[in-house]
Amino acid sequence: MNFENLNLIQPLLSAVKKKGYLNPTPIQEKAVPMILQGKDIFGCAQTGTGKTAAFALPILQLLETEKDRNQRRAVRALILAPTRELVAQISEEFKAYGAGLDIRLVTIYGGISQKAQTQTLQRGVDIIVAAPGRLLDLMNQGYVHLDKVEYLVLDEADRMLDMGFINDIRKITAKLPAKRQTLLFSATAPVEIRKLAASLLHNPVQVNLSPDTMPPILVAQSVFHVNKENKKLLLAHILQNEAVQNVLIFTRTKHGADKVVKNLTRSGIKALAIHGNKSQSARDKALRDFKTRSIRVLVATDVASRGIDVDKLSHVINYEIPEQAETYVHRIGRTGRAGEAGAAWSFCSTDEKPYLKNIHKLIRRNIDVVTSHPFAIN
Repeated sequence: MNFENLNLIQPLLSAVKKKGYLNPTPIQEKAVPMILQGKDIFGCAQTGTGKTAAFALPILQLLETEKDRNQRRAVRALILAPTRELVAQISEEFKAYGAGLDIRLVTIYGGISQKAQTQTLQRGVDIIVAAPGRLLDLMNQGYVHLDKVEYLVLDEADRMLDMGFINDIRKITAKLPAKRQTLLFSATAPVEIRKLAASLLHNPVQVNLSPDTMPPILVAQSVFHVNKENKKLLLAHILQNEAVQNVLIFTRTKHGADKVVKNLTRSGIKALAIHGNKSQSARDKALRDFKTRSIRVLVATDVASRGIDVDKLSHVINYEIPEQAETYVHRIGRTGRAGEAGAAWSFCSTDEKPYLKNIHKLIRRNIDVVTSHPFAIN
């Protein structure tokens, strides 16, 4: 199948071609026609599956082809996402796909001055891409009116739940017209997400790529058993290998991320951290430097990593094994994307073995153990 088979209008086909995409991904094949038919969607899909285009392309088409030229510009599409990075990434994709259309968009998140955001809103926009907290602030101040919204997207709904945004989401959705099309995407589908979906979606089509248990097939997974105090030495040793072109390193805490950066800097390896305690400008700079290859090492916590989408990322390293097995799948899904091969290496200390066991159970296989390293333990 190619993009022409999805009945997309010419400006969108040109934009897709410009981005270098030849064929739609499975989620795009399944979701785009359903969205164009006006169906609500409950999608289970992790990052790296082409999910953003799966909702951005049909929403842009519907906005463009069903607009009333005589009507004053009003917010007709609202996309909610959990983190600043993901909000920024979704906005970039909407802008790229909608470059040939007369559609205006505003990106709304906290951590920066609201002035530019409110000025854009006052000029009139068709699409809002927002993090729930700042959006609610601007609604309470009277800058945002959602009574004309026709399309609502909740992206990474499970993460929004984890981050405590559920009340904000309910307050926001209470201001939307009852008659609208709603698309909800989540990497996992626990009971709370199913309840949320049931309250917001009307006869939804389920698009399930069973992402919560299966890691990307192009990712080579390995585990290094190592004493906790030797992890920093193992990391410095591994990063001497030039084949590790660029690497995203995960820690469980903000403090841990900063500590890894400090240790790497002492070893002469340039690295930056990205987490919730960093200012928005520092996070933007770290991500920009990593994407442009000014630095080859980025250290992140799980919450901050949502929305990090880097082309041809060669390696992911779990400096600390995550407590939740599903988080492991999300982490390693940052590499091995869009047909590219990648590697995911996990450092496992003795106290983390129960977490590793849960991961094996979830992915239904044992990860290969690397014994040929200087800090190996049994």
